[in-house]
This record gives sequence, structure tokens and C-alpha cells, in this order.
Amino acid sequence: MENIKDGKGRTFQRPFVSIEDVKTLLEEQNYIPEKEICIATKLSLDLKKPILLEGEAGVGKTELAKTLAKILDTELIRLQCYEGLDQSSALYEWNYSRQILEVRLSELANHTKEEVEKNIFSEKFLLDRPLLKAVKNTTTKPPVLLIDEIDRADEEFEAFLLEILSDYQVTIPELGTIKAVEPPIVILTSNRTRDLNNALKRRCLYLWIEYPSLSKEIKIIQKKVPNLSETLTEKVVKTIQLLRGTEIRKKPGISETIDWATALFALEIDSLTIEVVNETAITFLKNRDDLDLLKDIDLSDILN
Repeated sequence: MENIKDGKGRTFQRPFVSIEDVKTLLEEQNYIPEKEICIATKLSLDLKKPILLEGEAGVGKTELAKTLAKILDTELIRLQCYEGLDQSSALYEWNYSRQILEVRLSELANHTKEEVEKNIFSEKFLLDRPLLKAVKNTTTKPPVLLIDEIDRADEEFEAFLLEILSDYQVTIPELGTIKAVEPPIVILTSNRTRDLNNALKRRCLYLWIEYPSLSKEIKIIQKKVPNLSETLTEKVVKTIQLLRGTEIRKKPGISETIDWATALFALEIDSLTIEVVNETAITFLKNRDDLDLLKDIDLSDILN
């Protein structure tokens, strides 16, 4: 590792020496990256900037964060976003039951109102949620903070994230500002169900992840399900890629391709037929209408 300075004059260690270094380490964890992913990953760690990954569900956005945590041998802290997500669920919450007990004990001890308030609004009564946990980290290895599916949260929550994403600090009214000693590695993912605020995007490196090419997806399956025959692997991937170009509503992602390949191996199936595809479609299609539509799709060119 070597030391570098970011745009604010802060000195950090450079975890990856080169783009090839990133590529090699990701592939060792069975994550097959495009060059753009390697560049974004390296720059994120070098410059201490979050990465915003957008793309269809199942293209490997979340998996990148998990893989990066493994490579760096550090903790993965995950915040799963949803509609209505608020500060108490994402940042912190006061332990009200313990505070009430403390107030009663303080009354018996004849403490003043000021003493009671100062005591109950201290860190020992604070319940750390994912964002605060990532900022307060005191280990030598900063955690990977995964803010997953940010597009599912409300715009108000996006605004709340701006302080964390730009300065790696949070403000708690009763305690003041808590700043990260070593900034966490932040990865945000979005399935683009809605457009994100420009203020949030400006604080991040941005990367759009496409579905993988045929050759790349075959390579992924060979890594993940190495015992599946080469012929069957190719037919599985070609089938999935064909389905992504149809009117199917929930396009199968890479994870569904892996699930299907794993299921075929578990069932000891060594050839793909229309019957086998329909019988095992539960592993890669998750919608009744899509299962019905599958029966009308011509797969003969792939299966013959």
C-alpha cells in the first residue's frame, strides 16, 4: 500500500496498486468484472468517494459490495432501503426503556434536571443503526457500507444522506457531530425505479451496470457452478439471455442464472429440453404471467 492525498488534503492508504490488481482480486472471489467496475472500485478507495451503482436487478451491484468486503477482510454493514425508511431506522435510536429507568434512579438520588438530561442523552443510551455504526467504526480497517436499493427510499432520506456522503459525519442534536476517524467504503445501489437527486449523484462516482455479455455470463457460471458441463452451461446462459429480450416482466438476473444452473446440477440433469426448462423455470422466473409466457417462447434453436 502507498499513501495518497484526496482533494481535501487528507492522507489515505491506497489499497489497490493498479486496475489489474483490482481485476485479479475480484476474480479470485469469483466476481467477473468489466474494466469500468475495476476503475470505479479503485477510484472509490483511492479518492474516498462513494460509488453509485445503477442497473437492472440481478446484475451484480450488491455482490460487488460483498466481494469487496471479503477482499479487504473487513465488515460489511448493510442498510436495506424501503419506502418510509427514516432516520431512527438508518442512523440511531435512543434506548427509551433504559432512559426511563435511569430517570427514576436519578430521582431517587436527588439529581438535578440538568444532570439527568446530560446523563440520559449520552452515548451509552444510544442504539447504533447501520449509518452510525459505519461512521463510529474505530478498527484499523474501515467497513464497507452498502446502502442497498436507495431508489426505494423517499427523497427526504436522500437529502438526509448528503452529510454522510460528503463529509463522513453525522449530527445528533443531543450529542453534536460525530465524524468518522477512517471513512467507510460506501456503495449505493439503485434499480432505477425512480430518478435520484442530483445532489446525491454529485457526491458519488457513477456507474451503470449492464447485463453481462454471453461470454462473460458463461464465465460467471463456470466459476459459480464449475461441475456443470460446458454444453449445458452454454445452453442455460443462451436461454436466459434470450428471455431477457422478450416481453417477460421480471427479467432474470445473473443470480437467477446461477440458481438455475445450480438446480440443474443438483437434479443431475445433463441435457436441456423444453420440458426441463418449464419444470425448472421456478428458479429463474418469479411471476405467474412470466411462467405462462415462457410456454409460448420458441427455444428450439438453443435446445436442439
